[in-house]
Amino acid sequence: MIRQAIVTVPRVLLGMLVVVSAVDGFWWLATGQDLIHPPTSARGLAFEEALQASGFLWPLLKSVNLVGALSLLGNVAPALGLGLIAPVMAVIVPFHLVINPQGLPVAVILVVLGSLLVVAYRDRYAALLR
Repeated sequence: MIRQAIVTVPRVLLGMLVVVSAVDGFWWLATGQDLIHPPTSARGLAFEEALQASGFLWPLLKSVNLVGALSLLGNVAPALGLGLIAPVMAVIVPFHLVINPQGLPVAVILVVLGSLLVVAYRDRYAALLR
């Protein structure tokens, strides 16, 4: 029971956080405006605008986030879902460390939730480390 809660709570929280980010990104694609926009530095905004201006990276990024988040939320191949969003998280954390320190609390939350899930699904990732 406790092990299930230790896996379920971070899985659902991380899934919700990432799905909100994906929906916000698709909303921007449709309207040119953000639904939610946390405080972002000028350099952070420039980085985000460059991703959006590329024309393909932003929709790809948000699509991968959405698939990974829905996998976590639906508990359908959640280790794969985490594997999909892990590279995005690997960019978000240094982004907030170097370019946008206002977002460090979000980066810490991502690291904690992602780490809990990596430990929970370690048996599924074991073959990758052989």
